[in-house]
Parts: sequence; C-alpha cells; structure tokens
Amino acid sequence: MARWLFACVVVLGLMAGCARPPLAPTTGDLGVVIERADGAVQIVRHGPQPAVLGRIEGLGDLSHATVSFSRDQRYAYVFGRDGGLTKIDIAQGRIVQRVIQGGNSIGGAISQDGSLIAVGNYEPGGVRFFDADTLAPVFSLDGPALAGEKDKFSRAVGVVDAPGQQFVFSLFDTGEIWMVDLAERSRPDVTRFTDIGRQPYDGMITSDGRYYMAGLFGDDGLAQLDLWHPERGVRRVLDDYGRQGRKLPVYKMPHLEGWAAAGTRILVPGVGDHKVLVLDNRDWSHRGNIPVLGQPVFIVVRPDTRQAWVNFAYPDNDKVQVIDVEKQVVTHTIAIGPGVLHMEFTPKGEQLWLSVRDRDEVQVWDPYALTLTTRLPARTPSGIFFTHRAYRTGL
Repeated sequence: MARWLFACVVVLGLMAGCARPPLAPTTGDLGVVIERADGAVQIVRHGPQPAVLGRIEGLGDLSHATVSFSRDQRYAYVFGRDGGLTKIDIAQGRIVQRVIQGGNSIGGAISQDGSLIAVGNYEPGGVRFFDADTLAPVFSLDGPALAGEKDKFSRAVGVVDAPGQQFVFSLFDTGEIWMVDLAERSRPDVTRFTDIGRQPYDGMITSDGRYYMAGLFGDDGLAQLDLWHPERGVRRVLDDYGRQGRKLPVYKMPHLEGWAAAGTRILVPGVGDHKVLVLDNRDWSHRGNIPVLGQPVFIVVRPDTRQAWVNFAYPDNDKVQVIDVEKQVVTHTIAIGPGVLHMEFTPKGEQLWLSVRDRDEVQVWDPYALTLTTRLPARTPSGIFFTHRAYRTGL
C-alpha cells in the first residue's frame, strides 16, 4: 500500500512538473491589451504594481478586435476582423482553441450563463453561435439574403448578450433588429423587428439590460428596443444624433459602447460635432451639450460616476479631456500622446488605462490626482479589456 501511494505521489509530481506554470494565481486583477498590428495580445495586471505578464501571438487580424470573458474570468474570447474566434487562457498565457468561423467578423458576445458565444459577421453575414467550452459550432442565423448575391446575407452588427439567456443584434443591409431567446438552446426563438431605420451600424445595451440601442448610419437618431416590452416595437429616439446635414467631416463614427452612464445622465459622443450630448435615461430626452475640443469617440466614467474622460478622432487624438459630470463642464485637457484609442477604468476606479497606439505604449493614470503613474510598452495597442467585464451585461 505504501509503495502504491508513493507511486501515485511520484506520478502526480511529474504531471505537475509538466504542467504549464500560470502567469498569475488569480485572474480578478488581470486584463488583455490588443496589439493590433501584430495579431497579438498582452496579458496585463492592474493594481498597485501594473505589469505586463505575458504575450500571445498568432491571433490573426486584430484591427477591429473585441473581447468577452468567461464567467470565471479565466478565458478570453477574442473576435478578430479576419473571422477568427480565439479562446485564450489568460492564467496560463496560451491559446486554447482558434477557429476561422467567417470572412470578416465585427464582434460578438457571451451568453448570460456563459455557455454560448455569438459572433456577428460582415462576410458571409448573419450570426454564428459556438459552444464556449470547445468552440464547436452550435447553429447559425443567416438573416435575409442579399439581392443578387449567392450565399451572402445581411451584415450583422451590434451583437450583445441580454438577460434571460438572450442575444440581440442588428442587420445593416436590411434595417432590422433581431432578438434571439435561447431559454431552450436546441430551439432558438427569434423575434424580428423590421424597418427600424437605414443602415444600423452598431448597437449597445444599457447596463441594466433593458434597452437595446442601434445607431443609424443612414438616418438621424437611434433605434431603441425596450426588452421589457418588446411588444411595443422599436421607437426612434434622439433625432438630432446622426450624420445628416453635418458641416464637419466625420473622421470616425463613435462606437455605441463608448457611451457612459452616470446616474440619470447618459453622456453620448456627438457624431461629427465637437460636443458631448447629455441625455436623461428616464425618458431619453436630450438635456444639453458639453463643448469639447474635437470629435469625441469614447467616453468612460469613473465607477463613482463623478468624473468622465473623453478621447477624440484625428486630428485631436493626442489629447483627452476630463468632465465634471455633476457640473457638466470640462475641467482638464491632458496631452497624452499620438493615437489615443481606448480607455478602461479598473473596477474600483483607482486607475485609468489608456492605449497610445503611435507611441507604442499603455499609460496608467491616477484619475484623482490626474497624474501619470506608469508606462508599459505595447506594440500598436488598441483595445484594453479587464476581466471584471465578465459580470457586466453587454460587454
């Protein structure tokens, strides 16, 4: 018996010795930084000692990459522009599985229970669903076929998860919103909302999971679906939000995920304007504007909602501005460096991370003292995604 136990200990010891050592014992303070030009991601740690823990290559075209996380925060699902869906183990710094599921994907989401991954595609269109553990295909929703095109379907954008084991997305070419109920995984229940407006280019869901908003490239305003009352259909809100009649050129359409909620206020980047729009989320009325130095792209709010940071499209993409949310005024303009692309607060707001693409670095700022505390090297960084997103709807 003693020899058998000794043998078991030896075998287990050898197995442990062969296992890949973890980058970090826990994942709650980790995140992913996209290195867009190299098809790579960095594994980073935030907190008292910000650091780059590792780097993973071989993720394809990450020029428009987004990330979702598993419920246990250990796995990141990276959606690449080349149609690649890559599952990485951020604790061990390795690729677990990678599939090319389409020709040109534009983001995705993970289901409420963490079992399904949905990927929206430009080519061949539609949304494809995968098992989160194995990345095995589960089913596809192709959407309407394009006239005169063989095996091509309406481009799918704005894919988000919603409460009740649902996904919601928009169809650019046919002007629709689809709500997919997956309470019974083998029998997806699809509700279609048509004629929502021309060319929905992006979508987002409010943090409470109630309202799905689709931005319209071909019309002013936004299409809003109340998921509590889908029987009421889609309504148009914020009619002065859009690109029609703008005198200024639109250098970059803001992503709707760049909106920021602070109490009853929602701060929205104005398309083609040098202003941030202030909405009342109780009735979705337009309550005012905050003048800013350029065309805003992303707005992030410190978790205590007292302060918001804004970055800008070219030629003002070397600066950010800080807004006092209560007073609705800009309090500081900060020169960061060329090509500020993304910003991400740590869960409790003690740090703000910014990717500075053209300086090949990520900067870590103290948002209370407004001081730069750390520089981390990164090759053409873009998106910054921390693992606490695993517990936020629509991210």
